[in-house]
Amino acid sequence: MHTSLEERIDIVRRFNRAYTHQIGVLNEHLLDSGFSLTEARILYELAHRTGITSSDLCRELGLNAGYLSRVIAGFEKKGLVARTRSHTDARAARLELTGQGRDTFGQLNEASKRAVRTMLDRLPPQLQHDLVEAMGQIQGLLGAPSSSYILRNPQPGDMGWIVHRQTVMYAQEYGWNNEYEALAAEITANFIRDFDAASERCWIAEKDGKVVGSVFVVRQDATTAKLRMLYVDPSARGRGIGGRLVDECLRFARQAGYKTMVLWTNSVLTGARRIYDKAGFQLIEEAPQRNFGKDLISQVFARELAMP
Repeated sequence: MHTSLEERIDIVRRFNRAYTHQIGVLNEHLLDSGFSLTEARILYELAHRTGITSSDLCRELGLNAGYLSRVIAGFEKKGLVARTRSHTDARAARLELTGQGRDTFGQLNEASKRAVRTMLDRLPPQLQHDLVEAMGQIQGLLGAPSSSYILRNPQPGDMGWIVHRQTVMYAQEYGWNNEYEALAAEITANFIRDFDAASERCWIAEKDGKVVGSVFVVRQDATTAKLRMLYVDPSARGRGIGGRLVDECLRFARQAGYKTMVLWTNSVLTGARRIYDKAGFQLIEEAPQRNFGKDLISQVFARELAMP
């Protein structure tokens, strides 16, 4: 979906309005508890942390010091919070929930679980999984990015994902038409139908439970392996996944007894070209062609597979 920045801003704001209404943030009190959302979040932090100070809460929750001081004073008046002097800094007071405070938080926590359970019960199990996955993706995109990922063998459904994601990406980034979808579907179908474990392989890159990359090694002839359909999702670029996938292809091809590896690409795919150059591939052929609805420069790269 092609949108302008202003349109994307409107979409995010519309989502925020819908979600805050869904979870009751706009209500005066959260879950009919007598606490605002911010007050409930402060209770949550106090219930799950030891030795925390007002300064810690201000910094980590982004709260105004004066506002937090008034909230804590209200909690103390209700008997929910007690202050103790820090052993390491006499000027700082540690905040802790009292027994009454823990009972109050426990009731609030159970009410929150019931509200979420009610929301999820309206959806069938598969849509519940889809919702949780989408929430994880939003959290991952807006939070600190994780660099960890795994490489695994393909599972049922992965080939359809590869065709879909690559077609969508190339349409969005380069304006390619569905001729590429036909090619990708043909490559993956042939791989499934004619797969030979001794001479062919596919790797799926997965990060935080989401497929973010893939690559194939297939047999061109008895001595030549062909690298096909290297892909890294835009959300996972810059983490070395593409280079790792190519390295795995080279390692497997050597072990399988191939002497040479070749690949076909197009000159506009400059990010992939950098990976191929780094891996030791050399351009051996190029020519202008009309592919995927665009005038492109078709390129063939190759490298010998002598053991390092």
